[in-house]
Amino acid sequence: MKKLTLIAFLGLSSLAFSQEVTNLPAQQTEVDAKKKAAEEKAKLPKPYNPKANAQADIKKLVAQAKKEGKQILIQAGGNWCIWCLRFNNFVQETPELKEIVDKKYLYYHLNYSPDNKNEKTFAQYINIKEQQFYPFFIVLDKNGKKVHVQQSEVLEEGKGYSKEKVKKFLEEGKLL
Repeated sequence: MKKLTLIAFLGLSSLAFSQEVTNLPAQQTEVDAKKKAAEEKAKLPKPYNPKANAQADIKKLVAQAKKEGKQILIQAGGNWCIWCLRFNNFVQETPELKEIVDKKYLYYHLNYSPDNKNEKTFAQYINIKEQQFYPFFIVLDKNGKKVHVQQSEVLEEGKGYSKEKVKKFLEEGKLL
C-alpha cells in the first residue's frame, strides 16, 4: 500500500510539474507581447492632452467648423491606450485617410485618463455610466450636434485597422 501511495504521489507530482513547465512558454509569450506593445507605445505620438479644457476646445472647434463647413471628429481615448495611439498614427501616416480627415473634419482627441476623465464633456454625447471601449469616435456636425458615435472594434483588422473600413467610416461619418 505504501508503494502504491508513493507511486501515485510521484506520478501526480510529475504531472503537476509537467503542466507547470508547459505553461512557461505561454507566460513568456505574454511577457514578450506586453514588452513589444510597450515599445510600440513609446514610439507613437501622444495626441491626448489631459490638461486641456475639452469643453472650451470643442466650443472653439464648433465656431471654426461653422466657418469652414466641416464636421468635427472626436477621438475619445488616452495616451495610455495602444489602440488609440495606433488609430491616430494610422490615419496620420496613411495619406489617403489623412486627406479625407483634413478635408472633411476638424480632428480632436478627447482625453480620458485618471488625470482628467472629462466627465462633463463625455456626458454631452454618451451615457457615461455605460462601460466604454477606447478609442471610440463622436462625429459632430458643423453646429456641434452629435451625428454618430462609432465604436472602433468594427474598424480593426489583426493588430491594426482596416484601411477600407476606416476610409468608409471617415467618408460616411459612420460604419455600422
